[in-house]
Amino acid sequence: MEITRFLMGNGLFSSLFLLLTPLVFVVVFFFTKKYSRSAKNLPPGPPPWPIIGNLHQIGESPQVSMAIFAQQHGPLISLHLGTQLLVVASSPEAAAGILKTQDRFLSSRAIPNAYDHAYSSFYFIWSTNCGEHWKSLRTLCRNDMFSVKALQAQSRLRQEKLDQMLGFLRGKKNQVVNIGDVVFTTMFNTMSQVIFAKDFLGYGDEHGTVGGLKWKLSTLLKYVTRPNISDFYPIFRRFDLQGLRKENFKNTQEVYSFWEGMVEERRAKMKSSKMVIEEEEEKLFLDRLLENGFTNQQINICALDLFIASTDTTSSTIEWTMAELLKNKEAMSKVRQELKYNTNSNITHEFEFSKLPYLNACIKETLRLHPPAPFLIPRRAVETCEVMNYTIPQNTQIFINVWAIARDPRVWEDPLSYKPERFLGLNLDFKGQDFEYIPFGAGRRMCPGLPSGIKSVQSILASLIHEFDWVLPNDEDPSKLDMKEKFGVTLQKEKPLQLIFKDLN
Repeated sequence: MEITRFLMGNGLFSSLFLLLTPLVFVVVFFFTKKYSRSAKNLPPGPPPWPIIGNLHQIGESPQVSMAIFAQQHGPLISLHLGTQLLVVASSPEAAAGILKTQDRFLSSRAIPNAYDHAYSSFYFIWSTNCGEHWKSLRTLCRNDMFSVKALQAQSRLRQEKLDQMLGFLRGKKNQVVNIGDVVFTTMFNTMSQVIFAKDFLGYGDEHGTVGGLKWKLSTLLKYVTRPNISDFYPIFRRFDLQGLRKENFKNTQEVYSFWEGMVEERRAKMKSSKMVIEEEEEKLFLDRLLENGFTNQQINICALDLFIASTDTTSSTIEWTMAELLKNKEAMSKVRQELKYNTNSNITHEFEFSKLPYLNACIKETLRLHPPAPFLIPRRAVETCEVMNYTIPQNTQIFINVWAIARDPRVWEDPLSYKPERFLGLNLDFKGQDFEYIPFGAGRRMCPGLPSGIKSVQSILASLIHEFDWVLPNDEDPSKLDMKEKFGVTLQKEKPLQLIFKDLN
């Protein structure tokens, strides 16, 4: 892809042209000075151009481009995106070096410049370091949201949301359904009930029933991956040249407005000692945040992070699994038979899904081929350290290309084929110990919501397959289903999965 096409396609060409023309000498000087200090013993990579570095070589599918670079230069490579140094790991050994051996020094985050850095210590997902606030929030989430005890306490609520989803779908017989939207709404309302005891979205409304909340959240996610001049050239950071930080702040405040009144009301009741939670009443996660002295802004940021983390990953995983099973009739048939012989009339959230090994193998295979976050969440080097005998300078941004690892024929046999059988009888899991398979990461930054997320994927996917016979609109051939990917915070299908269901025979 030509440099002009890449920049124009990402909305950067005009801005960069205006910026770089008068400042070219300043940037070249800064670029040369920066890398003359830190270029010793870096991982290999394609030669960078002056000023732009390797930006012109990334393209619209960076996980693919960087996998190709790894084939050419090795499992640990370095790239220059403008003046920002990026190191990418594309093998189990390189991933282990970052996520295990040097986890202490490489567990910081590189916050996108569209975010408000004034609150960098408040973020959960994007927290710049693993400080006390991050530790206390992670402990709260683990104990009160994602532990076995917490999931058991939420069982009735999660079952209610599952039943609501199935009830909506039963009224859509012979109508086209967007599977991703339905699952997204289910997961979002589940999380909003856990935190605020309120549904925020409604089924059947693509923009959400509350003023386009879903659309606003999707917009916020786009800002994370949208190319930002300040991410490539930090000397421009203070100026917000593309207005992304301003626009992101506006959208974020609009999202916060949906629950800020509830936070104030709950806080006021708690202060006046008028709110008494009976022993049998389920305590909200909001109550736990208030009890631990979280400010309104901290609660806002925490809630938004939890919504984003729990919805897109689950909905995309289920959408990809449904698409793969439709393309692979034999695999779909095996899942149906397993469900038929091991379940009663309906699937419940509390079903023992360990009794469904083939369904679990299908989920694992989907997570291998279509990891929710192809690079995990970008890390940043807190200190200079070494990985695989190469130097990673302080403040280097770090990607783990789990997408590339999952497609490496040296790691996986026939890696591009969807073969759930490869996981049957294989002692390989996604809990961060097997670095050839880390769709949820590893180390201290591993996804804390893994138990909850997998439980949701299992129950929703099993219910969709057990209850309905899904076909493509206009009786299209599922073997020709478009499986192109769209890069983002989560790896989405480029064309959303549109399906029609018929009654099971």
